[in-house]
Amino acid sequence: MSVSTKSCIVTGAANGVGLAIARRMAEEGARVVLADMDEANLNAEVKSLVEAGYEAHAFVGDLRQKLSIANLLSATIAAYDRVDILVNASRRVELCDPMKLSEELLTEMFTHNVTANLRLTNAVVKKMIKQAEEEENDGPSGAIVNLTSIASNRTLPNLTGFSVVSAALDQLTRSLAVSFAKNRIRVNGIAIGSIKSATLRDALQDNNELRDMIVAATPAGRIGEAEEAADAALFLASNQASFITGQILAIDGGRSLIDPLATPAH
Repeated sequence: MSVSTKSCIVTGAANGVGLAIARRMAEEGARVVLADMDEANLNAEVKSLVEAGYEAHAFVGDLRQKLSIANLLSATIAAYDRVDILVNASRRVELCDPMKLSEELLTEMFTHNVTANLRLTNAVVKKMIKQAEEEENDGPSGAIVNLTSIASNRTLPNLTGFSVVSAALDQLTRSLAVSFAKNRIRVNGIAIGSIKSATLRDALQDNNELRDMIVAATPAGRIGEAEEAADAALFLASNQASFITGQILAIDGGRSLIDPLATPAH
């Protein structure tokens, strides 16, 4: 997928879909910086990748903090001299009755899922533009992939806050794609649903009823693996997707296509 030797940052990379994406990038020859707040698991995963012969570095930090973003970019440049791909896979998912959704919780989710992604994206884009100018390169300057959710347009009452935040991230993805197109930087998103993310994996533990409900609501008839979302992220980050930007690709086994009503109502 033509990411070999490219420098890649993956956030939320200590577990779940973020980790699967980082592994997939490394397997395809990318030089990967895995970023997360979960220091123990992050270091263990990076150690595993390095021992397997891949190029990987760990960065531990809270990307809601501006200093952490600056430090992450500095660490990436120190390790690999450049940055070609950014995957914003860090998410905060909170379930809450909309009548009990506090402004504080909504703000925290927005900061984690949207504001932090925007800040990191802007910092990385500045570096991508500078690289292209220094190299006098008229080819692709970089690729950004945001991890979002089908909850942005297929929601449930207890997902009100997360749905609002996901919709904002979808629109941010489209807006940045338009803004950065002139710089030859592509921005796309993958919206996951019925995928075994870290959040869903935890929710499914000893809960066969929930598992059966998700499978029944998914036309593909199963729950997808994190690696399947990683394959989509790899494609969107690669040159094979060179004419794709501003798109939100649903990785959900068809779940977002169906009407929950058993009988047509028109």
